[in-house]
Amino acid sequence: MKLSSTAILALAISSVTATAYAETQSQAYTPVTVKEKSAQSEATGFVEGQSITGTTRNWYANEQLKRGAKFSYKKNGALADTDRRINWVQGTIVKYNSGFTEGTVGFSTEVAAYNAIALDRDRKDLASGNGGAPGDRKKAGNNRTLTREGGDAQGQWSKMGLANVKARVSNTTLTAGRMNFSSPMVDVIGNRALPSSFEGIALHSEELENLSFDLATFDRNSPRTEESQRKFRSEYADEIIEIDHVNTAGITYQPFASLTTSLWGTQAEDMWNQYYFGATHVLGDSSVLSLTTGLNYYKTVDEGKAKLGQIDNDTYSLSFGLTHQAHSLTFSYQEVNGNEYFDYLHETNGIYLANSLLSDFNSPNEKSFQVAYGLNMAEYGVPGLKLNIYQARGWGIDGTHYKGGAYDSVLTMDGEHHYEYGIGASYAVQSGPFKATSVRATYTAHRASENQLDGSINEFRLVTTIPFNIL
Repeated sequence: MKLSSTAILALAISSVTATAYAETQSQAYTPVTVKEKSAQSEATGFVEGQSITGTTRNWYANEQLKRGAKFSYKKNGALADTDRRINWVQGTIVKYNSGFTEGTVGFSTEVAAYNAIALDRDRKDLASGNGGAPGDRKKAGNNRTLTREGGDAQGQWSKMGLANVKARVSNTTLTAGRMNFSSPMVDVIGNRALPSSFEGIALHSEELENLSFDLATFDRNSPRTEESQRKFRSEYADEIIEIDHVNTAGITYQPFASLTTSLWGTQAEDMWNQYYFGATHVLGDSSVLSLTTGLNYYKTVDEGKAKLGQIDNDTYSLSFGLTHQAHSLTFSYQEVNGNEYFDYLHETNGIYLANSLLSDFNSPNEKSFQVAYGLNMAEYGVPGLKLNIYQARGWGIDGTHYKGGAYDSVLTMDGEHHYEYGIGASYAVQSGPFKATSVRATYTAHRASENQLDGSINEFRLVTTIPFNIL
């Protein structure tokens, strides 16, 4: 079944983020007006506004495959199997930002050096060859630590993660070069020791109150665990098929303090056109009871040369989150309507769906449901400490009606199902020289039927991130 326009309209009052607010949200309408204050008029100068900041992240992950699945590595020139993989990396970012020059048109620059050190270099620990998207499973290497051919870790590597120039007029900024960018389809992904970034040109405008516009084009991405840049490709295609350009545009509109909406369109040249609508609505007071409801909806169709084959996919997720003081409880439903995966761009976080977890729950015609509970220990005298637990189940996976193309592996999926549960704890230092330092530990287990993509695996992660200021 596909979402009708009536159903979309009925659900469009919200999006999929269960967020707690400390006070009652206003439901009053806020008109769109021209901003009276100009950001450029407050420019302090190129040198006067400069800063040097950074972060260093210790990233550890321990994975164990279950039900007979194996990773592989080379031992004495031959392939050997192991059920466990360990990655341990220290990633450091040092970033320079200039201020904007004064005048009608202001100019600034942003440069960031990325460095990674492999703390675990054992070839057996860095095994590969099972897990991840189909395209990743067909290539050698490791998607968490930079490895050479043969499986040896590159002990230390660096790159220019960001390098761009900006021009600003009033409240509109044009950025050219290698940059961070955030949208429902092209979004920096930061779940490794270092994040991704994108090469291109982007325009962001906030000339109006409550309404902003974005327009961007990109031709390369800088992967999380590589030194070089790459062309864009999809996350779930069976083969690595690259494209030359990604063009995206979007509008974000907040008609009420309690309601935020966004509408985006993205062309992945000769691959697909993808359209997105999302909104977040908050009602009530979390000190008593608040409700966050939401919708994310994606429409994807093949475009141009259709390098991935025919695509006609409607995917959405809907969630309801209840918050009372320290406690939050969220229910999320997600559905894929299409005979191929709901797919997104590799090295991006372009999947704003409620049930995108260790698994994305995005297989052909899949339905999934998640229950999550969160506890904020600030209410009990431990500010900065948060706990969470969740379980998600996916069912009804059916790829047998796929007509052929870059997702042929789905043809074996007939009634596949899987489930996942996880528990996590995070702590952020509240004061002192290590203020804003965060530590997060998570344990996740995933179990799947025979032909479900993600397989059966347990994973433990421990990530410590320390920010610092130099200037």
